[in-house]
Amino acid sequence: MLSLDFIRNNQQAVIAAAKNKNRVIELDKLLQLDDERRKTIQSIQTLREERNKLPKQKPDETTIKRGKEIKTALKELETKHNELTTSVNKLLSVIPNVPLPEVPTGPDSSCNVEIRKWGEIPQFDFSPKSHLELGKSLDIIDTERGAKVSGFRGYFLKNEGAVLHIASLFYVYQKLIKKGYTPLIAPAIVKGFTLFGSGQLPWGEQEVYKLNDDDAYLAGTAEVPVTSYYSGEILPEKDLPKKFVALSPCFRKEAGAYGKDTKGLYRLHEFWKIEQVIIGKNDIEEAKKLHEELQQNAEEILQDLRLPYRVLLMCTGDMGEPQIKKYDTETWMPSRNAYGETMSNSIMGDFQTRRLKIKYRKKDGSTEYCYSFNNTALASPRILIAILENYQQKDGSIKIPDVLQNLTGLRMIGRSGTHI
Repeated sequence: MLSLDFIRNNQQAVIAAAKNKNRVIELDKLLQLDDERRKTIQSIQTLREERNKLPKQKPDETTIKRGKEIKTALKELETKHNELTTSVNKLLSVIPNVPLPEVPTGPDSSCNVEIRKWGEIPQFDFSPKSHLELGKSLDIIDTERGAKVSGFRGYFLKNEGAVLHIASLFYVYQKLIKKGYTPLIAPAIVKGFTLFGSGQLPWGEQEVYKLNDDDAYLAGTAEVPVTSYYSGEILPEKDLPKKFVALSPCFRKEAGAYGKDTKGLYRLHEFWKIEQVIIGKNDIEEAKKLHEELQQNAEEILQDLRLPYRVLLMCTGDMGEPQIKKYDTETWMPSRNAYGETMSNSIMGDFQTRRLKIKYRKKDGSTEYCYSFNNTALASPRILIAILENYQQKDGSIKIPDVLQNLTGLRMIGRSGTHI
């Protein structure tokens, strides 16, 4: 959420940001309604001051009559103020954040900028299989029975596939704990304010599963509950930044991805994810450093796994509404003959924290809204696509990445005598 003062003082930047993020806003209407709301507040204040003076006057027919008139007028003005505030907040809630100057302008993913690549793309001397073919032949993935039991995009991970899934998550969890991040197991069932606060609502409503209970939804990422952890609180400046590594199940309708990635483990309705979330100070230079720290963590994970990847600086039309800057990290997936997104790293500025009312108290006693950040550490089973396909061998077996061998108790999948 942008502040109204910021919008008034940066109207052209706000208009350009909405246009570049492919969003339609009603800025003139918003400011007009806010002008009316401000006048209403002034009128209410004036009447209240007059009402407070009446008891000091001698009660007579005139003062009694005036008191009744003020009461009626205040009731009407307060009703009008509430209606205007509702209308203002509704229009304000769909205005996207303003990107930083270094963010490339463009309507879609074709305008993203590649920052760097790491690792060598494997060159097989045999015809490589997809993760689904490997999963079926090794009996470690079952999408047929998954669809039977769970529906479209359902799956089972089996045998070594299940073990590899858990080992990958646990390895990353431990890695970030050692870096000083506070470990959390985050709830997947959340209230609506968390989705609004994170910016999932109103834009991403079609992707969210709503439960039958009142005000209950399934979160698509731990970013949603963890960013809301301090909602409505004022934090001491000395305690910032707050760094979390959170594990949670994730649920997404994928309504906007109809017909995309219908086979395999790339785009699923439910999966597990470890998310990095930071709540920091309202300081753009510090924010950029924390953003790079989150990026370094993600790249270290892929380097530990020896998986080739590339980093993209996302353009305005492909970065999302709340972000002011975003990197995507894409990992090489042989069956796609392309890189596939595995991490998404964002600076949100104070966009989410304004919605969630998260502030910090400075040394001088004043308060400011915090900044929030998030980046995927690992999403599984999507990461299994890259591991299985990049580590496959000519005989159809799969080598386990070195850093996961002790956790899995395996050196290979598909060969006898390969347990550690």
